[in-house]
Amino acid sequence: MSFLPFGRPQPSSAEKIAAAETEMEMIGEMMTRLNQSCVKKCIPAEYREGDLNKGESVCLDRCVSKFFDVQMKVSEKMQGDAAMRQGQGL
Repeated sequence: MSFLPFGRPQPSSAEKIAAAETEMEMIGEMMTRLNQSCVKKCIPAEYREGDLNKGESVCLDRCVSKFFDVQMKVSEKMQGDAAMRQGQGL
């Protein structure tokens, strides 16, 4: 806890819990989108085998990697835009 008058106020326990719940919800939604997108692209509608074949496995691996790369780029862009707006006082 900061006793300095110019520090950012510390969030309360309820605010921390609410932030954690929101983060968990966002992670769940992201995982749902990831699953839907990559399964649709990589897994045929009719299963031929109980396990993934090599092509499906490679496709899923690449899809997940690209999904997270895009998520990181979007997040970095949004954070940069927010920092720029905050720096301009908007």
